[in-house]
Amino acid sequence: MQIRTTDLSEPEVVALLELHHGEMEQFSPPGTCHVLDLSGLKSDDIEVFAAWDATRLLSIGALKQHDGFAEIKSMRAHPDALGTGAGKAMLSRLIARARELGHGQVKLETGSGEMFKAALALYRAFGFNPCESFAGYESGEFNQLFALDI
Repeated sequence: MQIRTTDLSEPEVVALLELHHGEMEQFSPPGTCHVLDLSGLKSDDIEVFAAWDATRLLSIGALKQHDGFAEIKSMRAHPDALGTGAGKAMLSRLIARARELGHGQVKLETGSGEMFKAALALYRAFGFNPCESFAGYESGEFNQLFALDI
């Protein structure tokens, strides 16, 4: 598995991001979805990564820089790569990149329910804990906020 930054031009990456965006919209109650579309990920403060097995896309993930912390965005394993460790490898890479950039904390916002169950288990396994509001996100009945000190 090779994880590298992407400029969002690969069709496989675009397709997986579109799938992710559609699922987040579908499985999030109105007003609770904070997923970034392709244009939202093309920002100077965001790096997007893709994990590949030769020419097969395994997972994607993005890291957004804030003052004092980094935020994980758009993390998604390819449906054909579920259970292969691609999500774990991507999360490890994003945390390592946050450290490289000098951040002492990584935060994320995610949802609740069956669709988010595997992601929540992964985040908890890495030591993420619930945290206070950040970057305009508020935790609520659906939205959950997590942080990891690195």
